[in-house]
Amino acid sequence: METDVLIVGAGPVGLALALELASQGHRCVIVEKNDRVGYAPRAKTTNVRTRELMRRWGLADRLAQQSPFGVDYPPNVVFATRMGGWELARFSNAMHCSPQRDERFSEHAQWIPQYKVEQVLQSRVAELADASMLFSTTFSGFSERDDGRVAASLVRRGDDGTDESISIVARYLVGADGGRSAVREKLGVRMEGISPLMHHVSFVFRSRDLEQRHRLGPALMYWLVNADMPAVLSPLDSDGRWTFGCPAALAKGDPADLIRQGLGFDVDLEILSRDEWTAHQLVATTYRAGPVFLAGDACHLHPPFGGFGMNMGIGDALDLGWKLAATLSGWGGPALLDSYEIERRQIHQRVIAESVANHAVLSEQLAARHIEDAGAAGDSVRSDVGARILATKRREFDSLGIVLGSRYHRSPLMLPGDGTSADDDATDYRPSASAGCLAPHAWLREGTARGASLYDHFSNSGLTLLVTRQALEGGAAAIGEVAAAQAIPLRILAPDCQRLVQLYGWDFALIRPDQYIAWSGNSVEEACAALARAAGRDAGAQSPEVSKKETTCATVESH
Repeated sequence: METDVLIVGAGPVGLALALELASQGHRCVIVEKNDRVGYAPRAKTTNVRTRELMRRWGLADRLAQQSPFGVDYPPNVVFATRMGGWELARFSNAMHCSPQRDERFSEHAQWIPQYKVEQVLQSRVAELADASMLFSTTFSGFSERDDGRVAASLVRRGDDGTDESISIVARYLVGADGGRSAVREKLGVRMEGISPLMHHVSFVFRSRDLEQRHRLGPALMYWLVNADMPAVLSPLDSDGRWTFGCPAALAKGDPADLIRQGLGFDVDLEILSRDEWTAHQLVATTYRAGPVFLAGDACHLHPPFGGFGMNMGIGDALDLGWKLAATLSGWGGPALLDSYEIERRQIHQRVIAESVANHAVLSEQLAARHIEDAGAAGDSVRSDVGARILATKRREFDSLGIVLGSRYHRSPLMLPGDGTSADDDATDYRPSASAGCLAPHAWLREGTARGASLYDHFSNSGLTLLVTRQALEGGAAAIGEVAAAQAIPLRILAPDCQRLVQLYGWDFALIRPDQYIAWSGNSVEEACAALARAAGRDAGAQSPEVSKKETTCATVESH
């Protein structure tokens, strides 16, 4: 069997990578050791940026329809001593899950279990002719051939229990197989950092009357702050499923009794699963060895507090995916794939630092003596703890500065910019049109809630030249001619939107397929130089593999 890209692991990262490649006509095979997707329900937050990527792939509405509680479910995070105790503090619109239109982004976040995200991604991948999936298939090793391709060895377990050996030859191999990555192990790549930070246990249980038994109101998470059973409780699915997480050191004895202890009252419940996990602060020493890449948890591990893990992995998939697609299509130069680790490591380091900071203040650190005492003394303690919660935990549930504001400060694909950068504040996101930043978002029509996002008009398979003033169409046409001569696919976009002049501050912005800015400025000459740099190759380089149709620039569009 031969393919363009072999992907090991059918979690959200592997599925997103396959979707990015196959939607552009590049063959890929996903192999998964389990017999289906959806075994790990750890992630529950699909953040703003990932939802924007779902919109880019045409899946935002499909994902919204799978929300177990509906997208209008109140996105609150409540801190209380117990479910039957005192409320301490609460955060509203946590992670920006409210479906109300926001000028800063095209999609709100969504509270949805990871297995439903995987099902939505898998359903779309299954619709694509250039993607195939092999379940119950274990990756056992690989070798690099003389022609630079990879020959991977697999073992597939049949329905009758017998094993079948399979060999797949691919131009590229990607390990998206999680924290215990077999691909990383075969590469001999080490993880560096701190481990363990802490051991945790999570239980999934079913209780059909818990929602009616407490008085804290609907919420995405309930942080239970007490001395003997500090925990985090979350509704998981509409069939009465919940998750309950606590320190492993406290998870002794009957799980049902532990949960009732944390709740503060008796309730009927059925334990469905137990998941022991360890918080790490680890990053791989390298993300690439020749034609083999690592993505997602295979190259970075961090605590889940802040909801960054799955989302950052899907971001890896897009970054690597568009660069692999450009290389396979012929217009991407050698620097394109080299930039994957350079760029993504910057994001990983910032996000990991944030998640570790969040992990340092958990329910057990917030608990104080007399927090459950009745009367004025207890009220005073609870008031002090509530103030501390509001001061220290806000950034965990309002991290738009991390989600949208992280910037590629160094990249071989970008010309040196003006020195300004996105704001480094974790919560305060200030859009910036500097190179390396996410392109500032804008709604192109007033009075509509959806369907008029600037992002909808960016190219997913080539570069986009955003022209902020239509009077500059002549200069844009000259840039388009240079792109065509260099066989670089370019869409020229000149929306009829005066707000773009103030929002971007430049006449031109060169946008990559991942919606990040490769260059921005006023000079046609600089724009022409930025084209080849963004494509990962020298100016003037030609690629005979690119068809004439692909080199034709789009005409100036107005929306």
